[in-house]
Amino acid sequence: MTPSLATRLRPLLPLTQVLAGALAFVLLTGLVDGGVGVLPWRLLDQARYPLANALPGLLLAGLLLVATRRLLLAFGLAFLLQGVVYAVNALKVANLGVPLLPADFQMVGQLRRGGWHLLAGYLPGSPWPWLALLATSIIAVLAWQHEPALCARRTGGKRLLAGGMLGLALGSLLGGWGGWTRLYNGSVLWLEPWSASATRVQSGLISELLLFRQQYAQKKLRPDRAIAQQLIDQSTPELRTSLLLPTAAVLPDIVVVQSESFFDPRRLHGFEAADLTPNLDRLAARGASGALHVPTFGGGTIRTEFEMLTGLSLRYFDTLQFPYLQMSHQRVPSLVQVLAAHGYATTALHGNDPGFWNRTTAFKTLGFERFVSQAAFPANAPNDGKYMADRALTDEIAQQLKDDGPPQFVFAISIEAHGPYDVDPADTAARDAIEVPAAIVGKDRVELQNYLHHLRHADAELGRLADLLARRTRPTLLLFYGDHLPGLAGSYRTLGFVDGGDMLVQPSHWLLVDVHAQAPATQADTAAWLLPGKLLATAGIHDDPYFALTTLVGPELAALTRAPGSPDRPGARTGAMLRNLDQPMASIQQLRLAHKLDPLLAHVREGSPNERLAHSLDATPAPLPQAQLMR
Repeated sequence: MTPSLATRLRPLLPLTQVLAGALAFVLLTGLVDGGVGVLPWRLLDQARYPLANALPGLLLAGLLLVATRRLLLAFGLAFLLQGVVYAVNALKVANLGVPLLPADFQMVGQLRRGGWHLLAGYLPGSPWPWLALLATSIIAVLAWQHEPALCARRTGGKRLLAGGMLGLALGSLLGGWGGWTRLYNGSVLWLEPWSASATRVQSGLISELLLFRQQYAQKKLRPDRAIAQQLIDQSTPELRTSLLLPTAAVLPDIVVVQSESFFDPRRLHGFEAADLTPNLDRLAARGASGALHVPTFGGGTIRTEFEMLTGLSLRYFDTLQFPYLQMSHQRVPSLVQVLAAHGYATTALHGNDPGFWNRTTAFKTLGFERFVSQAAFPANAPNDGKYMADRALTDEIAQQLKDDGPPQFVFAISIEAHGPYDVDPADTAARDAIEVPAAIVGKDRVELQNYLHHLRHADAELGRLADLLARRTRPTLLLFYGDHLPGLAGSYRTLGFVDGGDMLVQPSHWLLVDVHAQAPATQADTAAWLLPGKLLATAGIHDDPYFALTTLVGPELAALTRAPGSPDRPGARTGAMLRNLDQPMASIQQLRLAHKLDPLLAHVREGSPNERLAHSLDATPAPLPQAQLMR
């Protein structure tokens, strides 16, 4: 008897169901993503875009299908996990204005290192997302119990073979195997290296993650010693002049405050005449100050922190997105080590868990002698809003400073003004009294007022700290700067910036002042990685050729410092700087991090015989500079 057509086609039914499930997965992924390049109908004209964006999820769904033998369960779980990635991306975009990047997944390890309380603040407060997640979980359990299996349990090793191949494909894809660059590269898919946002819109979120992963995971630093040496040789006469300056007779205490999310709100439309930072203005009138270009926006504090403590620009280290989480135990050349070599006692202060951002290990690597973290603060140290109040940090700085002994370097990290800004401060009446433009309404209005309330506290504590330091007899330098702008993307989009620029390239602010001097005000824009060179020169320490080099050639490069995902393309002037300074400086910094720069600087340190003789005859230490706070 001849089998019917239905009988002959029955063995193909499971394959048909799998293909139908895969197609539905691709279409739904495109809808959830919403990027113009991966919407469902793009399968008709550029199929590789939506297919590439859905491929990791499809591989995961196939692996789950092999394991469970249940089609709806496998594709449903894969889609759910993919949906979590999209939800996290939406939260990041809403708070920080930029999409996920591969380095963000390193934050997962911070959940067990004191980071959960900070990161959890960004989770949605509405119950609906959580109820949806619960409902989906219940459906998954029911599918596991009641959905019929697509194939027999025993398949003669076919399931094992299929699972192994799918697992290998997924693992190599997520692991950054170079073979996947045939699909995930800028020629096949859309990649804007300077803008994750533009890439995501065109290629989809999942493809964007893989494109940036492939671009940077395979990139190895290859510094060009020749162009590095050429820039050093060109700068040698000025470097030798700087290095032969005598060290200050009395080295000052140095207090550095990295103020959480501090920036000058007068950069925003509607705040041009605001008087929210009177102490910053008072101290700037007798010190050096200006805009500070930083390598991050709304978060990623350790990026700015790393640049300030090392004098290294993350612009030249594409794979070093979260440096403290990626640093080995090998010592990293730093400002701390230079100061320690001059007899400084070095202390870091931070009113948070020391394990978050891996600071415990990182600070040892950078050379700090002591790290005073949250547990060592007084038990009654006050909070304001979600985090420790800035006044508690000021009190701890005063407690740590000694009136005798060696010069002291205190690096203090505040946290009061950290986002999210949906937690009421201690004084809600003072918060509500802060005027903001009428165009800011609803949630954005409350968050902006909360931030400005904490900003006022940061400014007040700057003034109090400067006054406390001025009452001491020891010479003291105070460096104060903001690590990045607060994550107030909604307010920025509504108001706009006075300079017309994008929020991702807006600078924070810096101030350097000798608390006992009445120096003339000096205004200049700079970058976080240039601060240590300025600080050393102001303190009267001139014998480190690398930091001296940054003060010579760095100012023209300062404006190139910007947050990852910045939409700005290099312009004509930037192109000229790239040719003349940027590429040589990149090689110099890469050699320095690899501890291979000293041989190139040896002839600078030595100087000519006549220079060494002149220096030996004039070795009287110079007094601490009072007026020259910057080059």
